[in-house]
Amino acid sequence: MLTLRYWQAPTVPFPYLSGGDKDVDAGALTLEPLANYDPDGNLVPKLAVDIPTLDNGGVSSDLLSITWRLRDGVQWSDGSAVTAHDAVFTWRYCSHQDTGCTSRDRFTELASVEAVDDLTIEITFEKPTPYPYSVFVGSVTPIISQAQFADCVGAAAAGCAASTQTPLGTGPYRVVEFTPNEGGVYERNPHYRGAPAWFDRVILHGGGDAASAVAAVLVDGAADLAWNAQIEPDALAEAQARGLGAVHLAFASQVERIVVNQTNPDPALGGGRSEYQDGANPHPFLTFTPIPQAMSMAIDRHAIAEQLYGFTGEPTCNLVAAPAAYVSTANDGCLRQDIEGAARLLDEHGVVDSDGDGVREYQGVPLRITYQTTANEIREQTQALIRGWWQAIGIETELLQHDAGTFFGGDPVADAAMNYRRFFADVQMYTNGSGVDPQQALANGLCGNVQTRANGWASGNNARSCNAEYDQAFARLTQTPLGPEREALVEQLNDISVQQYYEIPLVNRAYVSVALHSLLGVQANGWDSLMWNVAEWRR
Repeated sequence: MLTLRYWQAPTVPFPYLSGGDKDVDAGALTLEPLANYDPDGNLVPKLAVDIPTLDNGGVSSDLLSITWRLRDGVQWSDGSAVTAHDAVFTWRYCSHQDTGCTSRDRFTELASVEAVDDLTIEITFEKPTPYPYSVFVGSVTPIISQAQFADCVGAAAAGCAASTQTPLGTGPYRVVEFTPNEGGVYERNPHYRGAPAWFDRVILHGGGDAASAVAAVLVDGAADLAWNAQIEPDALAEAQARGLGAVHLAFASQVERIVVNQTNPDPALGGGRSEYQDGANPHPFLTFTPIPQAMSMAIDRHAIAEQLYGFTGEPTCNLVAAPAAYVSTANDGCLRQDIEGAARLLDEHGVVDSDGDGVREYQGVPLRITYQTTANEIREQTQALIRGWWQAIGIETELLQHDAGTFFGGDPVADAAMNYRRFFADVQMYTNGSGVDPQQALANGLCGNVQTRANGWASGNNARSCNAEYDQAFARLTQTPLGPEREALVEQLNDISVQQYYEIPLVNRAYVSVALHSLLGVQANGWDSLMWNVAEWRR
C-alpha cells in the first residue's frame, strides 16, 4: 500500500474543476494527458505515440495546427476504449463557458479539435502558435471520458459531482472512493496499458498542516510521501537527519521577486492612485532607472537564499530562471551585493541626501517607499533584510504585510489597500512562475496588459510598465517557432524587464516534498504533477 499525505486536502480528483495543485495530483493518479513534462521540462509521450514537431511533420509549417497520434489499445479504467473522440469531447467540455472549467483559458485560442480517425487528433489554432503544447499536455489538461461526462457540459456540470469524484482514467490506478476535503482511496487499474502498478492500493490522506505531514514521513514513518513541505529549512533538515527519508526538490522557474510600481501610488491622487493613465502618472522616482538599479545592487541574494530558504531556494537574477535554454547570463552581476557601488551610482546621478536626515532625494522628493507582501515568516524576514540594505544606501522603507487570501484573492475595490492587483504600495513582493515555454508569462509585460481601472485590474502587467522595445520583441516571439531564435527572444524580453528594473528577481523557489527512502522512483517535478511518473513508483 502507498500512503500519501497532503496537508491541503484535495477537493476533487479532477483538474478541470480544480482548486490547485492538490486536486491536480489527486486526479493524476488516474487521469493522463497526451504527454507529460519531465523534471527538466522535456515532453514525454503518455497517451500519445510520440511528440509532434515541425521536423517530424506533426506541427504544420504555418504553425496553425498540431496532429497527435494516440497509442493503440488504450482503455479507460472500466475497460472501454479510449479514442480521439474523447479528446474532442474534452475540448468541448472545458471550453464551454458555463462548465466552470478552471483550465478554460488554455482552450480559448483553439479554432477546433477534430478526430481524423479513432486514433488521430488534429488541433487547429486561431492564429500561428509557435508553442502548440498548451492543451492535453501536463496533468492540468488530461483527456477525460466522453461516455462518462457527456451529460456534464455547461451548466449541467454542477450536477456531476459523483463523476468528477470518481473519474474514469487511463493511468496506473483508479479511484475507488473520494471524500471532498478529506482524501481518497485508489486501487490498481486492471486495464492499464503498461506493467501493473506496484501498489495494490493508494491512500491519499488530506488535512492537517505541513509540519505534521512532514513528521508523518520523516519522523514516524507512517506515510510514504508528503507533498508541499512548507516548513522552515532547518526543521526540514533536522527531520531528514533522522534517516527515514529524504527531501525531494524540484526547481522550475518559481521566482520570488520585487515588483516596482511604475505609477504613482500617492493617496492624494484618489481614484488616480497607481493608475497608468497612458503614461501620464509615472512614479515620482522609481521610473528613474538608477534608483531601482541601486536598490537591486544593494540586495544580498545569497544571504536571502541561504539564511531563509536553505536548500529550498537559489539566488537568481532572472525572471525566467528555467528551462536552461531560456536562461539569460546577462544579469549575473546581481549575484554580488554591492552597497558601495549602489551608493556611488546614486551620488553620480545627483540622488543625494541634501538635508542630512539620512534619506536621499530625487528632484526634491525623499526616497521613502512602502514595501508590501503577504504575512509569512520567510517573506517578513526577507523584507527586514532588504530594508536594512536599502537604509544603508539612503532609502527609507515602511514594511507592510497582508493576509495572503486578501492580498491575492481579495476584491480590488473593497480590499484595495491590501490587494496586489491595485498595488497601492511603491514595491511589492511575491512569487510567479514563467512556465516551460515562457510566452504566456512574458505577455504580462505588454503595454496592453497594464492593470487599470478599465480592465478591473485583471490583466497581467502588475508593474504597470510599458516599453515599445518589449512589445516589438514579444510580437516577434509569437511568430517564432521553437529553436535558438525563440530562445534568444525570451532572453531579450527577460533582460528588458530586469535591466529596466520593472521587477527585481531574488530567489528561485523549489517545490519541496519528502518521501521514505524505501519508496523508489519518485522524481520531483516543478513543471508537472508530483504524480507524473507514479506508474514507476515501487518499494
